[in-house]
Amino acid sequence: MVAVEVVEVTDELKNTYDVVVIGGGAAGLSGALMLTRARRSVVVIDAGAPRNAPASGVHGLLAREGIGPGELVERGRAEVRGYGGQVVSGEVGAVTREEAGFQVALTDGRSVRARRLLLATGLVDELPDVAGLRSRWGRDVVHCPYCHGWEIRDQAIGVLGSGPLSVHQALLFRQWSDDVTFFSHTLPSPSGEEAEQLAARGIRVVDGEVASLEIVDDRLVGVRLTDGGVVKREALAVASRMVARTGLLSALGLRAVEHPSGAGEHIPSDATGRTEVPGVWAAGNVTDLSAQVGAAAAAGAAAAAQINADLIAEETRRAVAARVRGEVPFSPEMESRVCEAVLGDRRHGL
Repeated sequence: MVAVEVVEVTDELKNTYDVVVIGGGAAGLSGALMLTRARRSVVVIDAGAPRNAPASGVHGLLAREGIGPGELVERGRAEVRGYGGQVVSGEVGAVTREEAGFQVALTDGRSVRARRLLLATGLVDELPDVAGLRSRWGRDVVHCPYCHGWEIRDQAIGVLGSGPLSVHQALLFRQWSDDVTFFSHTLPSPSGEEAEQLAARGIRVVDGEVASLEIVDDRLVGVRLTDGGVVKREALAVASRMVARTGLLSALGLRAVEHPSGAGEHIPSDATGRTEVPGVWAAGNVTDLSAQVGAAAAAGAAAAAQINADLIAEETRRAVAARVRGEVPFSPEMESRVCEAVLGDRRHGL
């Protein structure tokens, strides 16, 4: 006989959790898994808009190479729930500070309280305004050679000049194909050292603004310039401007700032994921714009360990204070119940 564990899936939120994880991608689910295994009460609130949804598969992830993004998320959710965590569909509208932690308000009117927060909301790719580009995003319009380079190897690849890293991007994609063309688009034509590097690697430079993509039978076949000329290409690399999803934390004073690379905006954090706002950690693309799925998952797990350590330090201080007063030390279960009761009293003005 095979024993089957039945895990109840519910969107009903409790009043208080040790940790609320905002964002249910690789970073958020990995952090939640680590915390639930540490016997913490955890809920993941996921708006269901993953950045990698257009991609056919996740690449460079050991033992899960090529897995579909949706399947990876579903497996992660099942693992978190298997250890007693919750994964709830919803969008966070605002987060406010309270004396004992945070209040997290969802846009549908629900709210929940947390002792700590793990921010894993990811980022949004802002793409150049070129006709046909967004509809091909994640297919034959790509951004990362490590995510997509193998899939477009030896093809005729174009690189659209769209930001400070575009020439670097062209040099990277040259590793996967000897037929790479750089379209300067709205950028000045490469000069000096950049021009020398492109020429040395055999990368053709085409000046002039790109107007649209040429699509035939649902495949990219070329890049059309504003002067009407068409350059045959089978794939196009674009360096998007990457902007962290952070508007919900404005009430805490936590705002995205320009990334040192010039590639977009992120939430700064230290090596452990700790942000400048006490009690808030960040993991994944919201703080590390270039993190792939594996790195995001690792960062989520590392931040979760630090959150658990921070909670243990707080609980230990309270236990020591209680011992000095001759009180019975709290167990973790008693600690959670007392926190919930205190927050409930404050909610009702007691």
